[in-house]
Amino acid sequence: MKFLIIRFSSIGDIVLTTPVIRCVRKKYPEAEIHYLTKKQFHPVLAANPYITKFHFLEENLQDTIDELKKENYYYIIDLHKNLRSLRVKRALKITSFSFDKLNWEKWLIVNFKINKLPDVHIVDRYMQAVKTLGVENDGEGLDYFISEKEISDAILPIHKNSYIAFAIGANHATKRLPENKIAELCGKINHKIILLGGKEEIETGERLNNLYPEKIINYCGRININESAYIVKNAACVITHDTGMMHIAAAFKKHIISVWGNTIPEFGMYPYFGSKNADAEMHSTIIEVDGLSCRPCSKIGYAKCPKGHFKCMNEIDLDKISSLVEHI
Repeated sequence: MKFLIIRFSSIGDIVLTTPVIRCVRKKYPEAEIHYLTKKQFHPVLAANPYITKFHFLEENLQDTIDELKKENYYYIIDLHKNLRSLRVKRALKITSFSFDKLNWEKWLIVNFKINKLPDVHIVDRYMQAVKTLGVENDGEGLDYFISEKEISDAILPIHKNSYIAFAIGANHATKRLPENKIAELCGKINHKIILLGGKEEIETGERLNNLYPEKIINYCGRININESAYIVKNAACVITHDTGMMHIAAAFKKHIISVWGNTIPEFGMYPYFGSKNADAEMHSTIIEVDGLSCRPCSKIGYAKCPKGHFKCMNEIDLDKISSLVEHI
């Protein structure tokens, strides 16, 4: 048998597909499992032992389709469910399975604050897609595999549990604490802090490092995704926004303090640990401002607060976060 799993992007969403990959492998140990994604996200799954082969989304989708037609798949598991994945499925003309994206329910809560969202994590919705194949959730949670060959010598000797990993980035500004709030929070934490983020956070990280040079190490934009994951894996705890690093931290069963702005956990993408990891789930704390009539304002995010006040982040209880860090 040969399966094709589709998830084009992004880091967190791809990590959330890993239980499906593992559980399909357990059910069909002799099968080939191929994965179609964008090339820039290949490092997220490159070391995953359950995947047989990768395919990458080309600029010309027809080139990708022509390559996939040569594989003679038995089934497609579509965990992206957009127009491009629909084109792939129609072109290959084989049985496919997908999941409910809950677009209508998300639209209702964003626009009218009417909550019809089921209390079901997206991983469990992904697993529903393969139920017909006899695949069951093993309860082990998310996977993240790192090849130490990818980790630089400067990072490898890092002391485990001796620092806080703080992922300060997010794709949209309304999912991030403002820089002044991050600086204030860092001032309240009496431990070494390693800052993680992309190239967009380099300058912010440098300013924070200059503010607290004895406390902060800035790795924003300076290391690759797997080196960031390695730092998360060895941290005492992880402070993160609603981002891919949150899901990577969940894969490593870390103490997670997740800070939520314009998005809400009810969308079904909060830290996921699996039914066999109840102790790890107890170590995850969601920090959000309750009772805001404007929240959620988007299922994704904006470049700035539509209302101008940004209460969902400006009113975050920083003392609560620093107290949690001290407790951990």
